[in-house]
Amino acid sequence: MSTQADHGHELVPRPELTPDALRAALAVVAPGRLDEMQAKKDEAFAKAVEWQSLSPVQSWVLIWARDIEIARRPDLSSRYTRAQKDLEDEDPVVAREALRELSAVLDEAMKAVRE
Repeated sequence: MSTQADHGHELVPRPELTPDALRAALAVVAPGRLDEMQAKKDEAFAKAVEWQSLSPVQSWVLIWARDIEIARRPDLSSRYTRAQKDLEDEDPVVAREALRELSAVLDEAMKAVRE
């Protein structure tokens, strides 16, 4: 597990950026997504072979690290959930603000996993 800034209560430490570490963390914070993770991993590896490039695998790692970062940190998780809910609001101002907040959460999580 890597070192990280203090974001208050975290459900698990930030995992290393390896498939096994990411899977172990996901099993704790969002076990219902394990099948999705495996399917996306299989797709990424198939694309890597087809394209003769590691970029699909690298993207898979970063996407799942970002999603785990959100799930393991209640502060980000609650902001993410609230923004997703507000995207459905009939008021376009609320929906626009929700889109900005969703983008901010995703950016913050990605920045954290790249530290």
